[in-house]
Amino acid sequence: MSSERQYAQAARAWPFEEARKLVERYKVAPPAKGYVLFETGYGPSGLPHIGTFGEVVRTTMVRRAFQRLSDIPTRLFAFSDDMDGLRKVPTNVPNQEMLAQHLGRPLTKVPDPFGTHESFGHHNNAMLRGFLDSFGFEYEFQSSTEMYLSGKFDAALLEVLKHYAKIMEVMLPSLREERAATYSPFLPVSPKSGKVLQVPITKYDIAAGTVTYTDEDGSDVETPVTGGRCKLQWKPDWGMRWHALGVDYEMSGKDLIASVDLASKICRILGSRAPEGFNYELFLDDKGQKISKSKGNGLSVEEWLTYAPPESLALFMFQKPRAAKRLYFDVIPRAVDDYLTFVEKFANEAPAQRLENPAWHIHNGQPPQLSLDLSYGILLNLASVANAEEKSQLWGYITRYRPDATPQTAPFLDKLVGYAINYYRDFVKPTKRYRAPNEIERKALAELLAYLERAPANADAETLQTEVYEIGKRHPFPELRAWFKALYEVLLGQDQGPRFGSFIALYGRKETAELIRKALASPTGLAAE
Repeated sequence: MSSERQYAQAARAWPFEEARKLVERYKVAPPAKGYVLFETGYGPSGLPHIGTFGEVVRTTMVRRAFQRLSDIPTRLFAFSDDMDGLRKVPTNVPNQEMLAQHLGRPLTKVPDPFGTHESFGHHNNAMLRGFLDSFGFEYEFQSSTEMYLSGKFDAALLEVLKHYAKIMEVMLPSLREERAATYSPFLPVSPKSGKVLQVPITKYDIAAGTVTYTDEDGSDVETPVTGGRCKLQWKPDWGMRWHALGVDYEMSGKDLIASVDLASKICRILGSRAPEGFNYELFLDDKGQKISKSKGNGLSVEEWLTYAPPESLALFMFQKPRAAKRLYFDVIPRAVDDYLTFVEKFANEAPAQRLENPAWHIHNGQPPQLSLDLSYGILLNLASVANAEEKSQLWGYITRYRPDATPQTAPFLDKLVGYAINYYRDFVKPTKRYRAPNEIERKALAELLAYLERAPANADAETLQTEVYEIGKRHPFPELRAWFKALYEVLLGQDQGPRFGSFIALYGRKETAELIRKALASPTGLAAE
């Protein structure tokens, strides 16, 4: 047994804990199908969103952990429920009047409002694949429409029909009385209108493999449940799919715990073991409310990637997946700096420690060597004090601080500079509020100014930080934190900031001294430019 596998068997990081469920699942013998199947689901009535990313990246982390624990091959299906009927017209797409004429039809039979693909479902599937490909995920795309129409689900659908009564016994107690009165696991596709019909099934014939229903025009129709002529309600569909494909692992949001339970019961009725699972918490907006796609109160992947690298978003998904977390713009700087810290630590960690490091899970055990020596927070504050609009403005300071660094030799740092400028422009600059120092702060700032004017040329960030700290201790601040808060509010126009010694080292002693001089000379404080 390799040493990495030994360490992996004891690793406490949650992806390894999840992966060990699958090791236990197949401890007696490997799966008859020859591989362990991971699955993520996608409802293509809308464009891919941050929840889609979260589910795929977390599932991928579990898959990679399992690959360190077992030699059984793995596959990951990204499954699109593209045979679902269009229930409502999305508000963020063109040609809404046209879409309204196709309500109820399978998404792969609804014309594409963008005019670029065979159908609305095909368009959104293409968006999903492009989205996943842009992050380098390893997956196999699967289409519900293709599975139903090709007959790949036929045997499983006949099993559902065979166990119709038992499945109804599972489903009916979960439904409201009115819904239960007309419920059936089968949704016929009308040969006349092409719509996926939510109608009562008046008769079912196991031997013939058919169901009978009343169509929209009042006529009675007997139809096979196979060949795409019917699809299943989503909870029976989920359980049927697990059975038909042999899904071993699928995670879902905490809001779907009851649905997972129902689908698992149906999967077992059909004769298969339900997959292992993981229920993650949902994201909250800036007001602590659950994020809703229809409300648009969340943060999109595209928005996050305007201000930070994708690795920081992967870290956000890795950390505390069972805890409800605010997903808003103000979490981005911390996520980036946490990512940089984890990558920096990785190189000096023992093999067992590395498996606990989020950087291992983000980069499949091979994080990059960045050695930036500059945090995102520092770059943000540099952008703030320099009122930067262009990367070149910050690089002028960076190359003086680190002569070996250029946009060409440090491309990741160059990207961070761009992200920091974007974040400063959109979130910091509009909220900058300078104030004048009080009497205690004025005396401390004057002492800091005097120190900077005589500080040795080779004083590094740590030396500068120590002196800033000592100056604060020599003045009667109620607590030392009040001194640093004053530095941020008086000199940067914000209530929090970086290690100030690091900021001085990057911005420059002379430049910082001039900033203090201006603040002390102004009766009302520095004015935002």
